[in-house]
Amino acid sequence: MSSTPLIGSETDVTPAVLGAMAAAPDARLRAVMESAVRHLHAFLLETRPSEEEFEAALRWIAALGHHTDEANNEVVLAADVLGASTLIDLINNDGMQGETMSALLGPFYRGAAPECANGESIARSPTPGAQLHFSGRVTDVDGRPIAGAKLDVWQASPAGFYENQDPEQADFNLRGVFHTDKDGRFAFRSVRPAGYPVPTGGPVGALLRAQRRRPMRPAHIHFIVSAKGYKTLVTQIFCDEPAALADDVVFGAKQQIAADFVPHHAASARHPGMEPPFFTCEYDFVLKPGPSTYPVPPISGKRS
Repeated sequence: MSSTPLIGSETDVTPAVLGAMAAAPDARLRAVMESAVRHLHAFLLETRPSEEEFEAALRWIAALGHHTDEANNEVVLAADVLGASTLIDLINNDGMQGETMSALLGPFYRGAAPECANGESIARSPTPGAQLHFSGRVTDVDGRPIAGAKLDVWQASPAGFYENQDPEQADFNLRGVFHTDKDGRFAFRSVRPAGYPVPTGGPVGALLRAQRRRPMRPAHIHFIVSAKGYKTLVTQIFCDEPAALADDVVFGAKQQIAADFVPHHAASARHPGMEPPFFTCEYDFVLKPGPSTYPVPPISGKRS
């Protein structure tokens, strides 16, 4: 018969759970779960939820899964609006070695975007909005060009929808993969992005309404920049007003990755085929040495 005393009061619960997990052979799992239990139990003891409140919280967590499918990842969205994604980003990427600042991946990266030639447009279907020419270089922290670097690019339309949310957009509209030339240069054409609200039809939207928070994200373009021997950069380039950057619902905007989107009101020989008014942006990405890993896409398909 076990000599372990049965739980008799609330103060007995945490030691009992910690003791039950103590034999886990994976030291990292053991340490993380011990910390998680201590913090979770301390939170419950501090806030002392009613049984009804606890049940409501469990339903909210379950609803995150129920609202996650191939075209929407509500779990990632929840981590984003609670600031967890940005905190994880900053814990793992401090931007202090001369590299470009990172930003959260977000819930709308699909992966498997079409390969594109430098200068090609990622607007694959009629997409109203001002045209954009985006160009730059990929270098190391010493300014040396990185040839053959891969840039995975995606953005929302000026109407505020990623193509997987919008049946009117062609599959993989405003998504593409580019590679730098021998001088580390790249270029692509698109449309100028606009700010947009995150999806609010699920439990995350209900939470934002309860907190009286605006669901807006500032205008931005997503990038994953990778090359062999360099730490993969997941980032966003922002183009919006300072107030919109400060009000980012997922806390992802950073001044270091806000760029100038220059307006042009007349045709330019330097940018043939661009119809005025159009915008240009030149931005150089800097990679630091490290592992060339790649994120798992939060979504895989397009809503029909």
